[in-house]
Amino acid sequence: MYKIGVTGGIGSGKSTVCKIFESLGIPVFRADEESRRLLDEDEEVKKSVAALFKEPVFINNKPDRKKIASLVFNNHDKLKELNAIIHPKVRAAVAAWANKQHTDWVIEEAAILFESGAYKNLDAIIVVSAPESLRIKRVMARDGITEASVKERMKNQLTEEERRKRADFIVENDDTQLLIPQAIEIMKKVSLKIKN
Repeated sequence: MYKIGVTGGIGSGKSTVCKIFESLGIPVFRADEESRRLLDEDEEVKKSVAALFKEPVFINNKPDRKKIASLVFNNHDKLKELNAIIHPKVRAAVAAWANKQHTDWVIEEAAILFESGAYKNLDAIIVVSAPESLRIKRVMARDGITEASVKERMKNQLTEEERRKRADFIVENDDTQLLIPQAIEIMKKVSLKIKN
């Protein structure tokens, strides 16, 4: 089975593009949702995450996401350690999910496909791209946070230029181009690749 990753910077519109692929019949695994679920429900993950930080990051057995985010955003070592706890379980979950699908290809959506190394398990990568100023505006509106907070989050992701360089396909989501025709064009190209 052919496995394609969909990624993009914060506010690029990855989820919107994935919904389009889903509506066109391509199964989508949302790695970021799985990461959140593991932190909420997996006791082994919770125990490891609690041990990683010197201060309480769970309230009534529920993760304090804002606290965790504040502890890792400016600490790359801690972020790496946190990812090392969660990502192997996400990898196992996506593999098990993919085995149950009955299509020629599937999509894995993840914010940090390159940064986490998950791209190594995939056959191709679609990057959803948008100008930084537009992405900042979208995230500020969506999350109700300041421009400085968005920029802080962006520091932990690759640059737009670097993502585009590594892409097999690019979806331009700059509010000037239609998304559905771009998705259909990629589907045609992927189908040809699979046949050959």
